[in-house]
Amino acid sequence: MRAWRTYVNGSSMLMDRLHRELQDTHGVSLADYEILVRLSEQPNRRMRMTQLAEDVASSKSRVSHQVARMEKAGLVSRRECTEDGRGVLAELTAAGMAQLVAAAPTHLSGVREHIVDLITPEEGEVLAKVFDRVMTHLRESNG
Repeated sequence: MRAWRTYVNGSSMLMDRLHRELQDTHGVSLADYEILVRLSEQPNRRMRMTQLAEDVASSKSRVSHQVARMEKAGLVSRRECTEDGRGVLAELTAAGMAQLVAAAPTHLSGVREHIVDLITPEEGEVLAKVFDRVMTHLRESNG
């Protein structure tokens, strides 16, 4: 129980802190930042909404609402997928890329300060292996 409780509390505190640092400094949420990062890593800086939801471990509905808010802010745009006409793509705008470039140093500094510098490289490897296993299990048990 100690491991479970410290994980729940520690991960919640970490996400809250990283969110607050981005929000206070750049006016962007951690969830929005994650979407900006995922889009920036894609060819042409766009991807299907269904894949985006999977990549950020969220529901399609939640990501759709989030992207709609980000679209109003000019950070992303949505368009139909020309390959099949059924899918919807989210695309990073120039303003979204500028927001990401401005916010990235704050986020990376927070990740380093609040976790990376607190653990050894070996502990980091164990942490990665454990959560790779957890994610694989959850994906496989979800169908």
